[in-house]
Amino acid sequence: MRLDLADLHLFLCIVDAGSITQGAARANLALASASERLRNIETDAGVALLERRPRGVVATEAGEALAHHARLILRQRDLLKGELDGFSNGMRGTLVLYANTAALTNFLPQRLAAWLAERPQLHIELKERTSAEIVHLVKAGLAEAGIVSDAVEVHDLRVKPVTKDHLILIVPSSHRFASQTNIQFSDVLSEPFVGLAPGSALQDHIEERARAAGRILKLRIRMKTFEGLCEMVQHGIGVGILPQSIARRYQRRYTYRRLALTDGWARRRLCVCFREWETLSSPMRSLLTHLETTR
Repeated sequence: MRLDLADLHLFLCIVDAGSITQGAARANLALASASERLRNIETDAGVALLERRPRGVVATEAGEALAHHARLILRQRDLLKGELDGFSNGMRGTLVLYANTAALTNFLPQRLAAWLAERPQLHIELKERTSAEIVHLVKAGLAEAGIVSDAVEVHDLRVKPVTKDHLILIVPSSHRFASQTNIQFSDVLSEPFVGLAPGSALQDHIEERARAAGRILKLRIRMKTFEGLCEMVQHGIGVGILPQSIARRYQRRYTYRRLALTDGWARRRLCVCFREWETLSSPMRSLLTHLETTR
């Protein structure tokens, strides 16, 4: 059989109305067009589907079978449409978002929670990369979008700031720099450092800045978490660099001094970056709009 969904819909309209005329009206078809479609349906089926009576029509046994399966097919069509609508409006599916260390640990958790809670069928896969790596992935078309520092060169990509992300230096309370309020990165390169674990996008970025200054950080220890880094600094193991908001949070538990880094690369903002807004998937557009507007 070569029936399409419009044929099935028309047939159900006629069966439910008990009239070809009324069924045609329910299907928004002219009577002549509906009658021709109905003849084609019966010809294609090779059996009478309706019994014509003086006051209308009733389905034959074969017609009842067709009506039963037509309802199942159209119900499945509606279910499928609902699922696809869910994907198109950002309510279902899996979204891959790349972000640097600061965005993953401090910015995204509080921003994502409410948005994701409203989309129980949607999954997000967060991937940590340096800002430079994220820009490369987005530019190459290997990632839809990402959250990066505005200190990185984005070339011809589109960027939208979402929050401040200044980096600061923390030092033990007894450190010789403890009385200062700001400092240049170059002035602390001879100090022992407490760093983050290998693979941390933020740590990679800090070490890149040191190499750009012709130096290599003297790392005494690497910690997996910012909390561990703060505890090590409190005990005088070394100095550390981390986002200002995180340093403030952990200072409620640990004792150290915060110094603003005066270098331009440290006074940064987090931005979403992407190629063209129109090419983003609907879920990604929804997420980026949320991140930008809930500052």
